[in-house]
Amino acid sequence: MNGESIEIEAPTLEKLLDELGYGDKTVATAVNQNFVRNKDRGETLLVEEDMVEIVTPRQGG
Repeated sequence: MNGESIEIEAPTLEKLLDELGYGDKTVATAVNQNFVRNKDRGETLLVEEDMVEIVTPRQGG
């Protein structure tokens, strides 16, 4: 995730976000460099070696 290898139990991207504490936060996600819409996260299955990116919005200048 975000360039680091981690072991997870979550079978889907949605469950991964819950597992990592992002469940109700606004984030952008990608799996293997493909953007995943919020509504598709529950159906996005994760397999070994998938590259997941989770991006949180920032404020400031």
